[in-house]
Amino acid sequence: MTARNISQFWEWGRKIICVGRNYADHAKELKNAIPTEPILFLKPPSAYVREGSSILVPRYSNNLHHEVELGVVIGKGGTAIPESAAMEHVAGYALCLDMTARDVQDVCKSKGLPWTRAKAFNTSCPVSEFIPKERIPDPGNVTLWLKVNDQLRQNGCTSQMIFSIPYLISYISEFITLEEGDLILTGTPKGVSAVQVHDQLQAGIQDVVTMSFRVDRQ
Repeated sequence: MTARNISQFWEWGRKIICVGRNYADHAKELKNAIPTEPILFLKPPSAYVREGSSILVPRYSNNLHHEVELGVVIGKGGTAIPESAAMEHVAGYALCLDMTARDVQDVCKSKGLPWTRAKAFNTSCPVSEFIPKERIPDPGNVTLWLKVNDQLRQNGCTSQMIFSIPYLISYISEFITLEEGDLILTGTPKGVSAVQVHDQLQAGIQDVVTMSFRVDRQ
């Protein structure tokens, strides 16, 4: 079998596992309870979009929000991974956006329904270039930021996470086998807000990577 290139994980990785409300201030800004265990949801690989292509607002949404996140790229698969060994399964990282149709999500939440239409649509997961593990020696202490049309909207540190990356890897792998090329989105800091068609989004991990995307409509 031909070896797969982990630096292009978005081309062949099989799943995107997302963690909701992993920053207390973000949970509070949306008037949600602070979770006592991770809240998980999935995006399909068709959600990936790369620089040079646009984020597309779904036809059924009029309130699309940005959420900047640190993504963890799995390099070695496993099931029931001990927290103490979790980082051995990490190949690297990516800067990610969890684009969310907030109006749709609010309706789903009010009815007790899954968030799939709000979170899993095409172009809902913009990603940066692959970041080798060595470039982020302490993923629990990096600064994420996002600007819309040069106006700073989000600026937070992964030290504010409720559940750490090793804990999340161990927790998820108890019931979902992690595979090489999988991506874990680790949650967003406070400051989420709506974007409009033709907006320019810029995001970065301080001193590591930046990326930019334009917003268009389907």
